[in-house]
Amino acid sequence: MDRLEGYVEKIIYRNSDNGYTVFSLATEDSDSQICVGSFPFINEGEYLKLEGTYGHHSLYGEQFKVASSVMGEPEDAVAMERYLGSGAIKGVGESLAKRIVEKFGKETFNIIEREPERLAEIKGISERIAREIYRQFEEKREAREAMIYLQRYGIGTNLAVKIYNTYGVRMKEVLSRNPYRLAEDIKGIGFKNADDIASKMGFDFNSEFRIRAGIIYTLLQGSNAGNSYLPEEVLYRHASETLGIGSDNFGSVIDELCLSNSITVKLFGEERRIYASSYYYTELSIARMLIDLNKKNVVNESHILQRLTAVENKLGIILDDLQRQALIEAMQNYLLIITGGPGTGKTTTINALIEMFGQEGLTVFLAAPTGRAAKRMSEATGQEARTIHRLLEFMPGGEDMDSYALSFQKNEENPLKADVIIVDEASMIDMHLMNALLKAILIGTRVIFSGDSRQLPSVGPGNVLSDMISSEVFPVVRLTKIFRQAESSDIIVNAHKINNGIHPVMDNKSKDFFMLKRYDPASVTNVVLQMVRDKMPKYINVSPIDVQVLTPMRKGELGVEKMNTVLQAFLNPAGKGKKEKEHQRRIFREGDKVMQVKNDYQLEWKCYNSYGIPVDGGMGVFNGDIGIIKEINLFAECLTVRFDDNKEVEYSFNALDELEHAYAVTVHKSQGSEYPAVVIPLLGGPKPLMNRNLLYTAVTRASKCVTIVGREDVVNMMIDNENENKRFTGLTDAILEMSNIKNM
Repeated sequence: MDRLEGYVEKIIYRNSDNGYTVFSLATEDSDSQICVGSFPFINEGEYLKLEGTYGHHSLYGEQFKVASSVMGEPEDAVAMERYLGSGAIKGVGESLAKRIVEKFGKETFNIIEREPERLAEIKGISERIAREIYRQFEEKREAREAMIYLQRYGIGTNLAVKIYNTYGVRMKEVLSRNPYRLAEDIKGIGFKNADDIASKMGFDFNSEFRIRAGIIYTLLQGSNAGNSYLPEEVLYRHASETLGIGSDNFGSVIDELCLSNSITVKLFGEERRIYASSYYYTELSIARMLIDLNKKNVVNESHILQRLTAVENKLGIILDDLQRQALIEAMQNYLLIITGGPGTGKTTTINALIEMFGQEGLTVFLAAPTGRAAKRMSEATGQEARTIHRLLEFMPGGEDMDSYALSFQKNEENPLKADVIIVDEASMIDMHLMNALLKAILIGTRVIFSGDSRQLPSVGPGNVLSDMISSEVFPVVRLTKIFRQAESSDIIVNAHKINNGIHPVMDNKSKDFFMLKRYDPASVTNVVLQMVRDKMPKYINVSPIDVQVLTPMRKGELGVEKMNTVLQAFLNPAGKGKKEKEHQRRIFREGDKVMQVKNDYQLEWKCYNSYGIPVDGGMGVFNGDIGIIKEINLFAECLTVRFDDNKEVEYSFNALDELEHAYAVTVHKSQGSEYPAVVIPLLGGPKPLMNRNLLYTAVTRASKCVTIVGREDVVNMMIDNENENKRFTGLTDAILEMSNIKNM
């Protein structure tokens, strides 16, 4: 790592969004050096000690890429004049800065800090202007001192800016008392970073502040794994591992957290369930609203039969008994769940429902959890289907889950104006999104949830569709018949066999379901590459980018991380004129297939027409959205991704943690998506992960062709393993509790 120090001579460019700055540094032993890095607060004239590496930019020549920096005070008269005249102090230009320094010399900064009234001795400076110069100077000094203070503890510039902007002049007081507040107050820091900072500050290892933060962090990690609560013994075990201490003092901290309403303890039988309070009240809210919507509708039987006949005649179809039951139940109930596997007629049933409600003169809204699922629903029905976020008119703000509903313009005060709402792929809806959706639905609106309850549950916390069905409180129609046109697809036939615990025949006589047996990672990887790059595209006439590799794991030789490295090298290799950016040992390259890996409600997107003119826009990019890197701008430190629905989003290089390569993705991340072809490498893995549920979800992602590469005995073992990764969710119990209260 090279070192450089000197005075900021000129700010050449600054991105106000991410602080990326290009500036020239005047050093003692060389000419000016161009430096690049993140410096939201620096001004011309300031003294910097830098560490980094020299590099060459194709357009801008030699640059010093700053990895870390320490800020100091301008020390000599020349630097002071340059600083004051840089525009750092509004109203003080180069001429006035020169007169101030000529008057006070090296004592200039001391005069401004201790005797600012003396500035009025200079022609052109009134007492009011002197006070304003002092005020601005103090603000800048406090910011500089904050940066210097935080840098002592290894805190980078971007994080330091967030901390200072959050606490201002109270920063030192807050951190010295409880540095773990950083995890609670500032997005992106989290317990691990706060704990590292606290350790460097010499904070007590057994502090109650630390235990409190560790418990909250453990609950958060639990929610990231899909849980709405953790059993007490599970919480204590994981928190002890995180904190590296015993759980002797946890009980008193739990009590304090309960008193402050940060957590809620629910006794269910002999199990003590520990919730983050917002999650507990979200489950109760969902249960209450579902019960309120679950009403009967008295309809004349002859009218129902007439309507069924009219629907069949209009659509030119004959519904089977279960599909007819679904339409009858939809007429008789205001809330209905329709579930079934692939090829069982869910789409036909939805089309029949749309026609039936249309004949009744009712307004029907269609929605799905993701852009891909909504697009598929639109194509299948010929009607507009929107994502739930768009249906609810998402707006920026309200990142905190306690105020989640505030992220949507449609809510209990401004409800959806529809007679019927049909939501497809309902297994993907997590508890927060379901809560927001239900808040926007008026009692008396018909609501139909359609989905495959055997799919993996939502990426976010909860297991909403499955819990609703398990409660046995709501009417449910299970479609089970595989229709004739679907029987010709071995993807569908084998998916149902897998779901029923039957080992499918894998003799490669199928047209759309193949098993290529290989027994070591290198052979599997080689075959996967051939299938994606060469064979599958030719076989079903698609681009290699349309062939999706699905793997159970992130780590290992056949995990997402390793497979993406290999696939990127062959599908989108480095090339002349193809720009790239390295971030945390990943290389993002123009043309790469990437995935958004977290919900980001603040990201702005735009859609452009063929002339490059924006025709639509909005806020929010969501976990699982897949796109292609369209452009990398190395000067502005950002890249642009075009997602499947033609939304274009600009990411600063500081936000690249939100993106991963998507040539291969985990099965869990593939939910709600459909790909022309799927390749699944399977050699083994942790038994809890390698289960029937996961294999079934992977196989049903493909519309035209599935190829499994690996060992047949592993496939059969997964089919035999019914043990799904159990989520700790309390929605079923909350529904039953609310139902019992209502029936009392």
